[in-house]
Amino acid sequence: MAKPLFWGRFIKNKLAIIGTVFIGLSFLIAILGYLITPDPTPFANNQILSIAAKPPLFKVRMLLVRKDQIIVQRSFIHTMLFGKESTYNYLPIDSFWFAGDSVIIKEYSAGAGDEPFISKYHLADVVYPINSPAVLTKNREGAYTFRDLNKNNVVITNNELKQTILRKQIVTKIFFLGTDRFGRDMLSRLMIGSRVSFSVGFISVFISLLIGISMGVSAGYFKGKTDGIIMWFVNVVWSVPTLLMVLSITLVLGKGFWQIFMAIGLTMWVEVARVVRGQVLSLREKEFVDAARVLGFSNFRIIVRHILPNTVGPIVIISAANFASAILMEAGLSFLGIGIQPPVPSWGNMIKDHYAYIILDQAYLAILPGIAIMLMVLSFNLVGSGLRDAFDTKMG
Repeated sequence: MAKPLFWGRFIKNKLAIIGTVFIGLSFLIAILGYLITPDPTPFANNQILSIAAKPPLFKVRMLLVRKDQIIVQRSFIHTMLFGKESTYNYLPIDSFWFAGDSVIIKEYSAGAGDEPFISKYHLADVVYPINSPAVLTKNREGAYTFRDLNKNNVVITNNELKQTILRKQIVTKIFFLGTDRFGRDMLSRLMIGSRVSFSVGFISVFISLLIGISMGVSAGYFKGKTDGIIMWFVNVVWSVPTLLMVLSITLVLGKGFWQIFMAIGLTMWVEVARVVRGQVLSLREKEFVDAARVLGFSNFRIIVRHILPNTVGPIVIISAANFASAILMEAGLSFLGIGIQPPVPSWGNMIKDHYAYIILDQAYLAILPGIAIMLMVLSFNLVGSGLRDAFDTKMG
């Protein structure tokens, strides 16, 4: 009976399929980004300190007060990639009532013994972005004329303003995974944090493949002194602990988004180079390579057209493993404070911000990003194992 093809063997591996589905869903979330996050502000950084460190499924009423500034409308793609500034300030409230031309709120209080704060806002200030003074004139019918930020005169009655507030600006928000210590939505931060994990994985793996394949192919194909020099350099880099190497590169390049990608990528190429070298050493002795030399093909063509395509399997497998390692390394560096810098949400710095809560009754603040890291790394390891089995022609 003929052995099943590669995809047939891969699909039979249920754990690998589960890992692939999880990675696919996470990647879709990372791509859609701010279009599907509950908090679409840049970096999901809408801080509401009065509701800090609230548990999952926390629900609160809020008054949305229009900001006194013009928010530039961005394109669909810009919003998806970078988010959009909120046009409102979010004020958690326990209750509210209208008094004349104002709305009075009792601000949210976490405990029964807390002294509630009473705040008062002019109706027009809540609904429109208005210059000060807000109200310019008042006619006999009780309507107000004021100038908005576009310098247009707007006439509206108190009742119309009240109805607008009741319909659109008294809302109930549910925080499905609670809030962090700064009152930011945990679910949104986790979703945007997946972008960092995929970005560091893709960019670091790309850099490692670019350097590793070049080094490995050169060493394996040309052998001799070229192999000796390259392998000496590989062994020197290999002997330095990975974390120490990343720390050194990070200190040289500085802290930041792109620097951490470069630092991780420049330390992961060694494994790729060793694997590719071993494959090329074996392949260069095959009959089809000898035939290509006899036909007068250049070394470049032999490498690109005949040798590299036969190393795809091992390269894909090690790339999956390196992807998982890059995610772990980025999380570790961010936890140490030398990786992705706030306010950019990273699963590593989310753990760093909340690890002290583990000994309190809010351990979930550190556990949730930890679970996200664990599931992502596990998924890539499962996919890597599935690819290894699928490429193994000895397996039925």
